[in-house]
Amino acid sequence: MGSFFQALAGVIIGALFLWFGYSLFFGALNSAGGGRIPRTRRGKGRHREAGFPGAPRTCPVCSARLERGERVKSAAFPAMGRADRMMHISGCPCCLEGDRERSCPVCGHVLEEHEILIARMFERPGRSHVHVLGCSRCRGPHSAQPPR
Repeated sequence: MGSFFQALAGVIIGALFLWFGYSLFFGALNSAGGGRIPRTRRGKGRHREAGFPGAPRTCPVCSARLERGERVKSAAFPAMGRADRMMHISGCPCCLEGDRERSCPVCGHVLEEHEILIARMFERPGRSHVHVLGCSRCRGPHSAQPPR
């Protein structure tokens, strides 16, 4: 019976050492910059940090992190009996004002003022998901032609 308690104590101590080592190692990574990206306020002459494309609260056109309450200018069209809707995305206030470069996440072309992203929006109860298909150049009526 004494060996059972010694084995149990060894397992518990080993688990505590594993937890301590894990939190020490990954805690050091988070404090060294591998953790959360600090948010910057939009100020005069300063640009916002770029998130990665497809991240929540990120503009799909310029990859700028959106502040609370900021919206991406877009137009969603009727569903026509399908589960998804087509959508045109113009951009966030940051890239529409010309502070950041607008580019297509699919083909990589720099977008002009009149060009948009074409996306498909899937609506679920309580939230929606947007999948970008391309820009008006690579998904437009002349998509078979090579880009200029």
